[in-house]
Amino acid sequence: MSKQTHKGNIVSSVWQLAEPIATKIGVEIWDINFVKEGSSYYLRIFIDKESGITIDDCENMSRAIDKPLDELDPISQNYFLEVCSPGIERELKCDRHLEKSISKKVVVRLIRPFDNGVRQILGKLDSFDKTSISIITHENIITVIPRKNVAFIKLNDFEN
Repeated sequence: MSKQTHKGNIVSSVWQLAEPIATKIGVEIWDINFVKEGSSYYLRIFIDKESGITIDDCENMSRAIDKPLDELDPISQNYFLEVCSPGIERELKCDRHLEKSISKKVVVRLIRPFDNGVRQILGKLDSFDKTSISIITHENIITVIPRKNVAFIKLNDFEN
């Protein structure tokens, strides 16, 4: 695959371009996706900041990256650019996300259920390392989950 069509290279190229622009306007890049939905392609740049993202932040980032993105031209097909917040139930995809979410409520979905049939764990993110994630459940039980068994981890702001 050429650089123009390989999704990983597209995301990496856009990330390198977007990160200094985001810093300059006072936001950070949370994630970048390049996906095909139906017959259309979407480049989604998720931004965040401590005080929360506003529509103005999204508009400012979109305007700031539009021309440099056209000049870089990392995507050969037509696509829609979307700049948005990762949302309150954001997925925690990397160590940086996990670090920012220590002691926060999360939902962990497993690739395969535990022996007892449990496939989803709710609780607070206690700690993590390269091989595992520890969750303190509502019963104050620490559950250690091998990272290789995790389908996804999301913030869980709707859970009491």
